[in-house]
Amino acid sequence: MIVQGNIVDIPNRDIYKGEILVENGKIVSITRKSHDSESFILPGFIDAHIHIESSMLVPSEFAKLAVLHGTVATVSDPHEIANVLGVKGVDFMIENGSRVPLKFNFGAPSCVPATSFESAGATIDSNDIKKMLEKPEIKYLAEMMNYPGVLFDDEEVMRKIDFAKQYNKPIDGHAPGLRGEELSTYIDAGISTDHECFTYDEAFEKLQKGMKIIIREGSAAKNFEALIDLLPTHFESMMFCSDDKHPDDLLLGHINQLCARAVAKKMDVFDVLRVACVNPVEHYKLDVGLLRQGDAADFIMVEDLTSFKVLETYIDGNLVAKGGDSFIETVDFEVLNNFNTEFKNISDFEFHSASDRIRVIEALDGELITNEVEAESLIIDGNLVSNSKTDILKMTVVNRYKNTTPAIAFIKSFGLKEGAIASSVGHDSHNIIAVGVSDEEICKAVNLIIKNKGGICAVSNEKEKIVSLPVAGIMSDRSGAEVGAAYAELDALAKNMGSQLRAPYMTLSFMALLVIPSLKLSDKGLFDVNTFKFTSLEIK
Repeated sequence: MIVQGNIVDIPNRDIYKGEILVENGKIVSITRKSHDSESFILPGFIDAHIHIESSMLVPSEFAKLAVLHGTVATVSDPHEIANVLGVKGVDFMIENGSRVPLKFNFGAPSCVPATSFESAGATIDSNDIKKMLEKPEIKYLAEMMNYPGVLFDDEEVMRKIDFAKQYNKPIDGHAPGLRGEELSTYIDAGISTDHECFTYDEAFEKLQKGMKIIIREGSAAKNFEALIDLLPTHFESMMFCSDDKHPDDLLLGHINQLCARAVAKKMDVFDVLRVACVNPVEHYKLDVGLLRQGDAADFIMVEDLTSFKVLETYIDGNLVAKGGDSFIETVDFEVLNNFNTEFKNISDFEFHSASDRIRVIEALDGELITNEVEAESLIIDGNLVSNSKTDILKMTVVNRYKNTTPAIAFIKSFGLKEGAIASSVGHDSHNIIAVGVSDEEICKAVNLIIKNKGGICAVSNEKEKIVSLPVAGIMSDRSGAEVGAAYAELDALAKNMGSQLRAPYMTLSFMALLVIPSLKLSDKGLFDVNTFKFTSLEIK
């Protein structure tokens, strides 16, 4: 096979007319040659940190959409399904991903459960980590969210890190806001990356201390604007990622969008492409071609180097996407799940109190972090209830692995004026999480999730809609196009009900994430991440 175009030689910062000869999936030669093609050929894009599960698609279906945007590989942390199903879930992701051309590179989830302050469906200990790291399919130790465990030299945490070093596999970090001496201690333990920076200064300090910084722009957390100005001086130590990408967003674009935005800011195109294509391969030692003789024929053809509109995507010399059509076939797979809770009653969501003021989670649009604020209580018949006029809404997290009393809190910024929304995508343990204007609507939404053994839904007096997620309660068994369209409808419904958040379901999914400051809710209660202790809803 011969492919002609303008060859983009990233290491030598050169672009020239040429042709690529491919045989048996490898690049045999790249030669300078005149031709009429105006297209540009460059290495494929790589998402340097993503949880495939957050697309609500199994890997094989994710691949069908990602290749349309020039993505040829991912660095994927399967800790979402691991928190539900343990090692069995990781094995599912590897097996399913192996049946399609896109090159998934999975890590060993380091924090399952993420904390001891929530109920997960499984546990992965250091012995499990060792067994996973022995596998060639496992490329790295996935994000070490338990940074207190690193700082305080926790034996089990350090065993996991030591096993990664033993097998010479990189260790991913996760330390939002960590600075100073504590940051130095964290890095000295062997942790090499961070995708959680939300300020320029934080990312700059981490770069100065030797970390690789991954600029994240996902469906909920958006740090591109805060960090992109570091790229011109630190392009050798940066990568792009989405972390969490909902299916409707994946239909529109992927890493190609970040390249276009960076070039629009007058960033040097070779620096941008190094970040998007080269650095992940070198850091994680990926078996992904970089447009060199002898490499795997993993490359893309784009219309120009400003929009990065993808015309063709090749993986191992095979044309997997062209002109907006994906040639990856659907594969069959076993549907695994872990859902063991009973239907709830309205009374389960009551919170009896006489307190005048309450502690409230304030969600921040485009961020995973939250604020802690105080608000006046609205009490009816002794029960704390939602106040849609002040946007202080009742929130619940319901244990989906066994039958327990729902945890109750209140949240600001969701803006709902009617009904409730709920999801069994609740990072990291994936219990049921819901927000609504009344106990009745919250109960209705939670029970709809339980009935379907997983999904995301919206309910009101007049409407009821769910996108069911039968695979571990976090992924669909349908195609990406179907799920993306259905999710877009659900997203629109939540916004019609009053939410002004850009991605209300993605934001909702992170309100139970206890490793991101500052106030969150687990199935066991309201949690102050700054002190790493439970706290009270009532302010006395």
